[in-house]
Amino acid sequence: MKKHLILLLAFSLFILLNFGWAQDEEKDEDGPPNHAELIEDTLTTPQEVTETCLGCHEDAASEMMKTVHWTWTTKAHTVPGHKGKYALGKKNVFNNYCISVESNWPRCTSCHAGYGWKDASFDFTDENNVDCLICHAKPGTYKKAPPGAGMPAKDVDLTAAARSVGLPQRANCGSCHFYGGGGENVKHGDLDQGLVNPDKNYDVHMAAGMQCQDCHTTDAHVIKGKSMGAITDNTNRVECTDCHDSDVHDSAILNKHTSKVACQTCHIPIYAKGHPTKVWWDWSTAGKDSTAPKDKYGLPTYFKKKGSFNWGKNIKPEYAWYNENSERYVKGDTFDPKKVLMLNRPMGSANDKNSKLYPFKVMRGKQIYDAKYNYLIVPHLWGGYWKDFNWDKAAQEGMKAAGMKYSGKYGFVETQMHWKLNHMVAPKEQALKCSACHGKKGEKRIDWKALGFKGDQMLKKYRK
Repeated sequence: MKKHLILLLAFSLFILLNFGWAQDEEKDEDGPPNHAELIEDTLTTPQEVTETCLGCHEDAASEMMKTVHWTWTTKAHTVPGHKGKYALGKKNVFNNYCISVESNWPRCTSCHAGYGWKDASFDFTDENNVDCLICHAKPGTYKKAPPGAGMPAKDVDLTAAARSVGLPQRANCGSCHFYGGGGENVKHGDLDQGLVNPDKNYDVHMAAGMQCQDCHTTDAHVIKGKSMGAITDNTNRVECTDCHDSDVHDSAILNKHTSKVACQTCHIPIYAKGHPTKVWWDWSTAGKDSTAPKDKYGLPTYFKKKGSFNWGKNIKPEYAWYNENSERYVKGDTFDPKKVLMLNRPMGSANDKNSKLYPFKVMRGKQIYDAKYNYLIVPHLWGGYWKDFNWDKAAQEGMKAAGMKYSGKYGFVETQMHWKLNHMVAPKEQALKCSACHGKKGEKRIDWKALGFKGDQMLKKYRK
C-alpha cells in the first residue's frame, strides 16, 4: 500500500512538472501568443480586425466601451463651485489649445480608440467600432489618419498590423498622448517622443525599461490615472507611493518634506527636455495673411489658422498646493472678461492636510467668448474657421453643434490651464537641492507669499 502511494505521488509530480507548472512557466516567459500564426485570413476593413479579435477576446470590446478612453467622459459627479452633477471629459470641456471637440469631431477624434466618430451621431454602443490596434499593434505597423475620425490611415496593412499585436508599448500610448493639442509635446510638456527610448537623464523609469502600464495599471481595460485637463476629483489616481515608500530618503529632513511636498516637485526639476512645449496660444491674431520668423527652437510663432504661439524648453515648473481635486470651467459658466479665466485650477492650501506642493505646466492664451453672455464659445474650426477665416460664422456653427445660444457678438479672453507634471523624472543626483527653494542665494523657485506664507519657511520668523 505504501509503495503504491509513493508511486502515485511520483506520477502526480511528473504530471504537474510536465503539463501543469511547466506550461505556466512557459506561458509567463513567452507572453502573449504569436498572432501571426493565429490570423490566417486577409483583413480588409478595421471592423474585420475587431471582429477577429473578439473571436477569442470576447469581453474586450464591452470592457473597453466602459472606459474613458472610449466615452471621453466620466460618470456624472459633483464639480467644485457648481450645483448638480456633470459628466465631464474630453468630449465636452474647453481647453486653451484647439478649444473644443464639439463641431470639430473628424480632426479631434483622430485619436479616439474607435472608428468613425465624425459627428454627434456616433454610436458608442457598436463594439465593431472599437479599435484594438491603436493600443496593441506593434509600433510602426499602424497609424490613424489625422483628420480621419479615428479611421486607420489608408496605407496601413491591416492584416500585418493585426498579426503583430501584443501588450502595449510606450510608443502605442505615445501615438496619441505624445501629440495632444495638435503636435508633439504641445499639450502636457512632459510627454514626447523622447520617452520611447530615453536615457536615465530623460526619465529614470522609462530608461529602466518600464512600460506605461507598470504605473498605469490596468484591470478590464480600465487604466489607472487621470489627467486634470478634464477631471476634477481625486479618484483612480497614480501615486509615486504606489511603488515607493514616503520615507525613502536617508535624510530625516527630506523625509519630513514628503508630508507636504510631492515627490514630483523635487524629482522633476525641469520639463520639455527634448521637444519644446507650447506655453502661449493667442487665437485673436489668427486669420492674417502674414508670416512670422521661427523661434530659436525652429518652431513657428504664427500660423494663419491658429494665431500666435510661444514655446519653451527645459522649463522650470510652476508650483501650487494640490489636494488632487480641482476647479473646472463648465460649458455655460459666465465670467468677467476683464480678468484671466481659469479653465481649471488645483485646489488646496498650506493648511489643508490633504494638500501637497506639486509642479505644473501652466498654459496661457486667448480664446473666443460671447461678448454679450460672457461665456466661452465653441468655435467650428475644422472645415469652418480654418476654411473661410470668419469668426462670426465659426461661432454660429460651433454653438449650434454645442446646443448653446450665440449673441452674434464675440471677443477674446485670456485663459489659463494647469497640467500636473508626472513624467521626465530625473535621477536622484539631479533632484532639487535645498537652495532651489530656500536661502537668499538659491534659485528662488518658490513664491512663498503666493503659497500662503509670509516668507521662506527655512527662516524661523516666517514659519506658521
